[in-house]
Amino acid sequence: MEVSAGIQKMSLGQQTTGRGAPCMRCKGNCQGYKPHSWRKLCECCRCPREEHALLTDLEEDYQIGQLLTDSRYSGLTARVKGSDGARVYKRNRMIITNPITSRKDPTFLTVTYEWAPPGLNQKLAMHYMELIPKKMQPVAGTEGAHYRRVQLMRQLPSHDLDPEQCHGLSQQERPAMEKFVKQYKKNALGVAEVTLPCSAKQQEDEKDGGKTKATNGTEEEAAGKLTYLCELCQQLMTNDAPAVYAERAGYNRQWHPSCFICCQCRQPLVNLIYFWKNNHLWCGRHYCESERPRCTGCDEVSVHSGERLLVLLQKHLLQKHAQSITSSFIHRFLKL
Repeated sequence: MEVSAGIQKMSLGQQTTGRGAPCMRCKGNCQGYKPHSWRKLCECCRCPREEHALLTDLEEDYQIGQLLTDSRYSGLTARVKGSDGARVYKRNRMIITNPITSRKDPTFLTVTYEWAPPGLNQKLAMHYMELIPKKMQPVAGTEGAHYRRVQLMRQLPSHDLDPEQCHGLSQQERPAMEKFVKQYKKNALGVAEVTLPCSAKQQEDEKDGGKTKATNGTEEEAAGKLTYLCELCQQLMTNDAPAVYAERAGYNRQWHPSCFICCQCRQPLVNLIYFWKNNHLWCGRHYCESERPRCTGCDEVSVHSGERLLVLLQKHLLQKHAQSITSSFIHRFLKL
């Protein structure tokens, strides 16, 4: 399938469903993925789609491209020709070729990383990968690559972004959903970058005219250097090892690659995509849940604020949510 044709199908809400794919959790007990009419799971075994079939490369890059479009990170996307303005994520892959010298005839072992931080030379990118647990390294064909794809579907559900992926969203509710997405793109969405601590300090100084000082570092007068602590584990950051920086948090904060995680699910943030709120890192799923109630039935967040949602439930105007969202849960969001 050509890229433009595939994008056109997905833009119409016709994403590949993975229909018929076997369940990795249930093994032979599931007859194959059969999407429920409105729940985000299999009608046969009740397991989610990611336990059956993951997003294709095209679906993944389109979904992230849609997320980053009209944000300060739209430069990480590219327009697809012939697709009516659709944009896809310019995913950075890394291919490493290592010679095998143990054999008589020289051969090479090629390792492909399905995703790697952009803008790094190969040495620094490999150092970054080495600082991530091996089971989470996105090497093609390994459990690490599978883990990254599963986390992408869990952390960045398409129905938190695209009204077309929401079940039964009325024409009156669509503008509210679009406004919600627009607001979090403007106020919370971020894509972190990887660099050496000294390089990040230079960027911070350039932005502030050389007046900024690191707030979580101490100046070593004898060595004339700055030392930094990881925001999560509070352990020392070494100046020759890659660190992760989140622009919305400020360049005076940094994280070890394995410490750049969601404050709720504690999972590494996939593709370094984060949401910043209350001085914490969030994945997309848990950020949206902190802003709007999520239905435990259809897994969608409400486009209504707390008071409005409670009124609609009491008037039985939201039948599909009525048995899934309790009043006590709604009261947590009455301040919204």
